Formats: sequence, C-alpha cells, structure tokens
Amino acid sequence: MTDQTQTIERLEAGSRPHLLRGVKLKNDQVRKTWVLLAPERYLRLNAISVDILQRCDGIATLSAIVDDLAAKYSADRALIERDVRSLLDGLLEKRMLGL
Repeated sequence: MTDQTQTIERLEAGSRPHLLRGVKLKNDQVRKTWVLLAPERYLRLNAISVDILQRCDGIATLSAIVDDLAAKYSADRALIERDVRSLLDGLLEKRMLGL
C-alpha cells in the first residue's frame, strides 16, 4: 500500500499566479460578459474577478496584485487581499491556476 499525498499549492505573498495552459480569460461578445474557459468548464466572471485575473500573468506577485487593486479602488488592503485570495484559492482547487 502506498501513501499518495497530493501537493497542494499555497498562495504566498511572493507567489506569481498565472492561468494554466488551456485556461483562457475571454470577453464573450455574444453574451456580453467576461468568461474563464477551460476544458469542459465555463465560468462567468464579474468585473472585479476580471480585474484580478488580468493581473495574473505569472510575473506580478500576489502582493503586487493586491497593492495595485487596493490603490485602484482606494480600498482597505486587507479586504482586497481577502477577496483576491478567495478567488485565486478557488481557481487553484479547480486546477485552473498555477503559481
């Protein structure tokens, strides 16, 4: 019997999130909404989610993304970080995001 443990990626301040191969952020002109497309998956996104995901280019760190959004929206950094982490953690679990 072998012990198979799965490595779960964790978001850290220095993580550089990016969409995995095969996952695309797309402006669906027919439905007039932004969507996240992946094999056998289709997620409709709100404007804030799009703003977050457009920054997930594999270059910007999580900390830089949060700082940028907090400045753009003139909002509390801790609140922005909580929301960003919530979205990105969900996409990590769905295997749509890499670090």
